[in-house]
Amino acid sequence: MNIVIAPDSFKECLSAKEVATAIAMGVFEAISDVEVFKIPISDGGEGLLETLMQGSGGKFVEVVVKDPLMRSIKASYGILEDKKTAVIEMALASGLELLKENEKNPMLTSTYGTGQLIKDALDNGCTKIIIGIGGSATNDGGAGMARALGAKFLNKKGEELNEGGGSLNELNNIDLSNFDDRLSRCEVVVACDVSNPLTGQNGASMVYGGQKGGSHEDLLKLDKNLAHLAAIIKSELQIDIAETPGAGAAGGIGAALMAFMKGRLVNGIELVLETLKMEEYIKSADLVITGEGKIDGQTLHGKTIAGIAKMAKKYRVPVVVITGKIGEDIEPIYDMGVCGVYSIVNEPMDLHQAITEAPKLIQNSVKNIIGTIKCFR
Repeated sequence: MNIVIAPDSFKECLSAKEVATAIAMGVFEAISDVEVFKIPISDGGEGLLETLMQGSGGKFVEVVVKDPLMRSIKASYGILEDKKTAVIEMALASGLELLKENEKNPMLTSTYGTGQLIKDALDNGCTKIIIGIGGSATNDGGAGMARALGAKFLNKKGEELNEGGGSLNELNNIDLSNFDDRLSRCEVVVACDVSNPLTGQNGASMVYGGQKGGSHEDLLKLDKNLAHLAAIIKSELQIDIAETPGAGAAGGIGAALMAFMKGRLVNGIELVLETLKMEEYIKSADLVITGEGKIDGQTLHGKTIAGIAKMAKKYRVPVVVITGKIGEDIEPIYDMGVCGVYSIVNEPMDLHQAITEAPKLIQNSVKNIIGTIKCFR
């Protein structure tokens, strides 16, 4: 029996690698005559770096950068075996998990550190950059990132704006005369799993700003500020990014990557599956086990499980999903090729207990699933 284990992370609980390990332990506890392929997955957000670097023959590079509040931290990115392709995970420099709850403030947070990672990759000779833009703490339209690469965002007095999306209302013009010209010769591929426009009710601020610490008043101002940024970009660069799908990703950094670097937005999970040559593993598998922390209606839209299920269905390989929580509107997932969705929580427990015991809960759930399958073989 060949089993492919390809989960995403259980956010704020276990990495995709840790989930895969727990699943494998459950499999081996239930059956010995089995070959297991552990392939931790990311949909382009958190975990992208670890996912794409596994078995790549590349190297990790550690850099001192600024976190979302402009404090110095260490962050890593990867360079693949070709020595020309960098893999950058935005969340490692500008991510929400870098901040305490009382520090979250999308009016102030900046993507400057992400720009520093890009610059270091260029300094190391990279001519292609794959960047995952999930998990951000920011809503600055990518201005901080662009600033780290030489752009200047100026007010009417010719002074540079403060960091953060809250100051973009003062923007008068963007000076790109010192913007790193190596980017004009660099391919930028953006792994993105959302299609939100930059502004409006479905835009960066109104949809995601609240989870980044913004009040309703903040979100209204941030949305207006991003609309102003888009107008300046349209006026000066003749690029209209306000309504472009994906421009609102990660607080608007999607817009900046497209406008300033000609970034190409691609479906994150499709990029990951192609890079990992996942199809080669799945087509010879008897079973695929995947999962993530919560399953709901959003799971159907460009997420890990949807991508895995779609590929497995092509080869008529059954897919089993494990999760910490089963939400609403999951019924269509079964039409995608998923055979069953199983919660790992086997008795009433609070969130802290579920997180603490997650590895064992996953292991036990998988042991029971495989034991049941074994009865019918």
